[in-house]
Amino acid sequence: MLGRSLEPDRTLIEGAIRHLASFERGSASEGERQAAQWIADRLREEGLEPTLEDHPAHGSYWWPLGVACAAAGIAGLAGGGKRRAAAAAVGAATAAAIWDDLTMSRRHWTRFLAGRRKRTWNVVAVAGDQDATETVVVIAHHDAAHSGAIFDPKLPDAIDRAAPWIFERLNTSPPLMWIVFGGPVLVAAGSAIGHKRTRVLGALIALGSTIAFVDIGARKVVPGANDNLSGVAVVLALARRLRQEPIQGLRVLLVSTGSEEALEEGMQGFAANWWPRLPRESTRVLVVETVGSEELIVPEREGMLIPRRYDAAFKDLVEAAARSIGIDVHRGMNFSFTSDAFIALRDGYRTCMIGSINHRKEPANYHWPSDHADNVNYETVMDAARVVEASVRSMAQPSSSSERASTTAS
Repeated sequence: MLGRSLEPDRTLIEGAIRHLASFERGSASEGERQAAQWIADRLREEGLEPTLEDHPAHGSYWWPLGVACAAAGIAGLAGGGKRRAAAAAVGAATAAAIWDDLTMSRRHWTRFLAGRRKRTWNVVAVAGDQDATETVVVIAHHDAAHSGAIFDPKLPDAIDRAAPWIFERLNTSPPLMWIVFGGPVLVAAGSAIGHKRTRVLGALIALGSTIAFVDIGARKVVPGANDNLSGVAVVLALARRLRQEPIQGLRVLLVSTGSEEALEEGMQGFAANWWPRLPRESTRVLVVETVGSEELIVPEREGMLIPRRYDAAFKDLVEAAARSIGIDVHRGMNFSFTSDAFIALRDGYRTCMIGSINHRKEPANYHWPSDHADNVNYETVMDAARVVEASVRSMAQPSSSSERASTTAS
């Protein structure tokens, strides 16, 4: 019985969030590298031997997608008459490029357009029983997002005041990327069949998406205290607890990735480096993502265009571990964006994510300048750390011969 004795170090959690939020950490930036080095130093203080792994990256998503949308928009407006075939081809090609990017496939368009001239930095440390056959990978990310008008809380605030019942009925975040993808699709379809209104509508949607992406690229990087220094703090707290009370029968990889906000580039680098060493049948992936809002959740699935379901048994395990220490986690939510979990899901690993939401069923201060350390709900972060530790220890118990022997003797 795990009981309620799990007690993460609040000073460690709050100190990590406040320190890392004090400097800018854009994807594939020098600030991201500095954050990775700081996290590695803290893990080293817990008796671990972390490594910094750098991977090629382009560090953005907004301008490759923005260029694709702009091309579709221009083709759609200029695609009447003899230019119909060209407009249809451009619309189809840009829709395919956007699909490739947002489904985390080969990303040929981004690599062709932006290259991979930057570097992103991951921190990886092996804890727990290093000789165990079963492994759990606990992941957060230390880079922070650019803001943008699309993330402005004024509109949801107004809706909340006028019709709060709308948020009460929601079980998913708005599927905004379907709009981005839909613009070029309409340009291609309208051009192909000669339907001007469809073609022009698609062009206007594509150009609207372009404006949104340009705005995101022009904005500053937010502090990212909730998204996702709250998750990093949980990883550090788990490292301390595993030093204080070691476990047997489970190897624990503690990972903090870079460039998560650039369509999971750091996680893709981690996958390329570590998947060959981590068999799917003996590895689980637990992603800790934005756990500083009001209420903890274990969502059901995530994905911008193709939703992927988290492993059902793993979700139940995390929920049961939370219940065993008196913490409720909200179930039934779907996440219409992506986290590092999407790469593990795509590659066939048993994966679960623990996150948090406010009363509007969204992460608090999401991609907005107000995502600073003073606005983090530290009680929720503490509960997330307890749930993660309880989940990890429950995974270790079935394969731990020493614990079984101890239980039998008692």
